[in-house]
Amino acid sequence: MSRAVVLLSGGLDSATALAVARRAGHACHALSLDYGQRHHAELDAARRVAAALGAVEHRVMRLDMGAFGGSALTDANIAVPESPTQGIPVTYVPARNTIMLSLALGWAEVLDAEAIYIGVNALDYSGYPDCRPEFVQAFQQLADLATKRAVEGRPIRVEAPLILLSKAEIIRLGLSLGVNYAMTVSCYQADAAGRACGRCDSCRLRRAGFDQAGVRDPTLYLP
Repeated sequence: MSRAVVLLSGGLDSATALAVARRAGHACHALSLDYGQRHHAELDAARRVAAALGAVEHRVMRLDMGAFGGSALTDANIAVPESPTQGIPVTYVPARNTIMLSLALGWAEVLDAEAIYIGVNALDYSGYPDCRPEFVQAFQQLADLATKRAVEGRPIRVEAPLILLSKAEIIRLGLSLGVNYAMTVSCYQADAAGRACGRCDSCRLRRAGFDQAGVRDPTLYLP
């Protein structure tokens, strides 16, 4: 069975990406990053999702991006916006997906994996620059230049199967593949039990996705 590394945050999109990788017939090695984010509820969710969706291995790597700050997700002094904002929001974590994909690429080489899966989306999203198709294409070019596998004629594919799907389409796809979204945590400022605020950008996109999909929202919200 071919191997794939799947970046697994514990949120809705990454859980769906793991299910897609499993459907493709891969032995899935899930990688989560404890990067100094506001809460660890999403990492607890990642552990649940990895087990439920049959990942053969799940690793949580510690990387303190909070040492740099610069984002509401890694700096407690920057408030998480609770209403729509203009431009790229302060919840953008500089270079996060570049770093995460680089780590996944290194692990993929060690595993002799043929693919990396990432659940980025460029339709119903917050406007982060590292969630666009151009970014994924550019990282694929980097992987083709920088890895032993690629030089030997066996490049590692960077798969972003959700990138052109709406949130409702992602939810329908995940449900068809057996994803239990009650296990996932998407909120930027969830509490220790994983209860969502219902007000941040991620919560608004998630709730709208369930509404548009015509599916009951299983998210646990704070009172």
